[in-house]
Amino acid sequence: MTIPRKAVTFELIEIAGPAGKLECLRLDAQTETAIGIVLVAHPNPTEGGTFNNKIVHTLAKTLSRLGYIAYCPNLRGVGLSEGEHSRGEFEPDDMAAVLAFARAHHPQLTRLTLAGFSFGTLIQSRLRERLTDSEVEGMILIGPAVSRYAFPNVPKGTLVIHGEEDEVISLSAVLNWARPQQLPIIVAPGVGHFFHGRLTQLAELVHEAWRKR
Repeated sequence: MTIPRKAVTFELIEIAGPAGKLECLRLDAQTETAIGIVLVAHPNPTEGGTFNNKIVHTLAKTLSRLGYIAYCPNLRGVGLSEGEHSRGEFEPDDMAAVLAFARAHHPQLTRLTLAGFSFGTLIQSRLRERLTDSEVEGMILIGPAVSRYAFPNVPKGTLVIHGEEDEVISLSAVLNWARPQQLPIIVAPGVGHFFHGRLTQLAELVHEAWRKR
């Protein structure tokens, strides 16, 4: 499927977080009417992960074209966001603050998607544990970092996409995590952790899965 594309522009905003200000990129829905909110969490900042990551932008742009307003924060200690990196212990608090901000600014939007890449999948999975099933439409996890952290189980219906040749988080580790949950995994053949040269395919996979929601 070919996804319709047009130029999109991110807006840089500031959000009050529990450890100080959070800088955040916001992307309006690229449809006539917005249908929901998506929060997108970046990869590990100790390895260069920020809200400028290409997979973060791919997720935000893909969901915005389906009608979601996307919020992509730099979590604590990243970029100009205040606080210190805590290896996922307190970053869910930051994402919860972003969610509260988004809800306050878009009270009419009740559909919520949590999306993340690598370290960001941990943050969203831990945030999801705090929320009820009625609050969250679904989750999108790209390259989940299940072998690096104490990673929670996730709800049925979570979209997980992983590269066959992921050099950071092995496919076998992801399958071992998913197997007890009976959680299907979409495997991208010949793809590494960062989906180099395959971002279009990633966008198409996410678009195809989420447009049916």
